[in-house]
Amino acid sequence: MGAVLHVASRKGLLQFGNRGPGWSLDRESFLGDPVTAVLADGRDGTLYAALRHGHFGAKLHRSDDGGRRWTELPAPAFPPAESSDHQAPAVDMVWTLAAGTADEPGVLWAGTLPAALFRSDDRGASWSLVESLWAVPERAQWFGGGYDLPGLHSIHADPRDGRRLTVGISCGGVWTSVDGGAGWTLGGHGLRAAYMPPDSADDRAVQDPHRLAHCAAAPDTVWCQHHNGIFRSEDGGHHFTELAEVPPSAFGFAVAAHPRDPATAWFVPAVKDECRVPVGGRLVVTRTIDGGRSFEPLGNGLPDTGCYDLVYRHALDVDAAGQRLALGSTTGNLWVGEEGGEQWVPVSTHLPPIAQVAFAPAAFG
Repeated sequence: MGAVLHVASRKGLLQFGNRGPGWSLDRESFLGDPVTAVLADGRDGTLYAALRHGHFGAKLHRSDDGGRRWTELPAPAFPPAESSDHQAPAVDMVWTLAAGTADEPGVLWAGTLPAALFRSDDRGASWSLVESLWAVPERAQWFGGGYDLPGLHSIHADPRDGRRLTVGISCGGVWTSVDGGAGWTLGGHGLRAAYMPPDSADDRAVQDPHRLAHCAAAPDTVWCQHHNGIFRSEDGGHHFTELAEVPPSAFGFAVAAHPRDPATAWFVPAVKDECRVPVGGRLVVTRTIDGGRSFEPLGNGLPDTGCYDLVYRHALDVDAAGQRLALGSTTGNLWVGEEGGEQWVPVSTHLPPIAQVAFAPAAFG
């Protein structure tokens, strides 16, 4: 069965297929609507899409037939305020969707802007706020990283034990739970925030982990593309080590972890802060295969001059075999990288800005 790639864009959800030579656009869903997150659930093949309608708010849809037909679901929402003197916040955007573990059928997680974690036990038919994380005292220190509000963009449920959770918040650090979200511990020892005053740079509650990625086969290995560099954890996100000598740049947003090899990961470097463009106008994906001791730029087939593409947090993905990658940019360019990124092939050069790319699980491709 051929490969399937889902692309969440500012103008809808696009599905590309590869059932022979090359890739082709197979299906469009929600044409004209901003799609902020997509989840291809490897447990049962269900497809979920989150939309950001502006005036009408966040929306959520589910498809049980690969995107041919969709059912609208209630989107994650904060509970009503307890008194008329206070107004409940509104979910501005569903930033990420994640599936529970194989022994938790129906469990879904959603991370939002403002930074909150929601759980569903019934395939998105209803949602509940994880109030324990919403109520941590450190929330008073959180602030926006890119957006005006802090946002929760990375969620991981340990496949060995679904009660063990790790989330990443910009700018609110790395948080872990061992009891399904009943309680939380602030991780991220070793991260640093150069944008803070020197005496606050090591404050774990104000770190900006742009994206967290776990190795599926070795879940204690966590790669972090941080605002200030690239970090690696070997204990599930509690402690991190900064990786030095990361040419051409340690700044970026996206990271993908090899699903089987904990020593391999991919990143998309850029010029930092207000520029946010490829270094020297050359787009590359950097790969490490030795746990971060060295990095190699992979750019065969990518623009090598005059390039301004920026790759968002979720716009880099690797397939379940760890051999094929997808890369989408805010300039509307989409590439697929074969052989672990050794060779890149353009799929389209005229798409809307891309928020996320996601391969369908092989069993449902």
